[in-house]
Amino acid sequence: MLNRVIQQLGLKVLSINEVEDSHSSTVYKCTLSNSENVFLKIPFSKLKFQRELEAYGILKGIVSTPVMLDYWSGDEECPGAFLLSELKGKPLTSKATPTVAYQVGVLHAEMHSILPPNNQILTGIQNEFPNWSNFIERQFYSFAEDVKEILDEQLYIKAIEKYEKMKKQLPPPDGPSFVHMDFRPANIIVDNEKVSGMIDFESVRFGSTEIDFTKVYRDFLSVDVNLYNAYQEGYNSIRPLIELENVLPFYSFTDAFNSIGWCNRRGIEKNALFLEENLERLKKWLL
Repeated sequence: MLNRVIQQLGLKVLSINEVEDSHSSTVYKCTLSNSENVFLKIPFSKLKFQRELEAYGILKGIVSTPVMLDYWSGDEECPGAFLLSELKGKPLTSKATPTVAYQVGVLHAEMHSILPPNNQILTGIQNEFPNWSNFIERQFYSFAEDVKEILDEQLYIKAIEKYEKMKKQLPPPDGPSFVHMDFRPANIIVDNEKVSGMIDFESVRFGSTEIDFTKVYRDFLSVDVNLYNAYQEGYNSIRPLIELENVLPFYSFTDAFNSIGWCNRRGIEKNALFLEENLERLKKWLL
């Protein structure tokens, strides 16, 4: 499939390396014959391809992203592919400074300021905001089918009861906003002290901002209160940040639960480490 994509896009490639921290799509870093570095991305499905394609159009000129240099709409065997420019830098780490955390907050808020377009029909990106609680419920109980095969029965029942109790305590949703759904350090590119932009838009929706803080808090902001404070300051400079303490517990819990289901769907052996991490997180909530 990779060779067919290269052929379709007419690329002259010197070297190819697969990018490891891509959970869903297959991503390759390629050096072309002119020494330029580009990324080839083959999404997991046609729907994810369509979402990403629409996202690049919506985000252009508002939020810093790679430039979509070319794309192929695919065929019966391939869902499609993107040729993307390289954002300068490396993925965000917890060693970043508060200066960087402030910029991450600005970037996140700029994206959340984007409203559903009135003049454009989208076929990939859904507006889930009008029925937000139903969307969350559908996601949770869809993954519950997969989680049931992994957790012992008593722990599974406890998880369902915990979900039902916690969802009643949620505040009204904040939106509608463009939400990334996978806003985590691996998808935020930083060059020294400057945030270059964000990547990976195959899961995006219009919905409530409340879902979008979970992973960046889990993997980055919770490490150091100075990072957390700087991020909040940056976010608030663009739009008001919701009271995160009212939503983070619910979304952190459901993220761990849904991730266990995701691992079962996509292959337990292939995702063993990610599965173990989320089992530990879930048990901390339940035991």
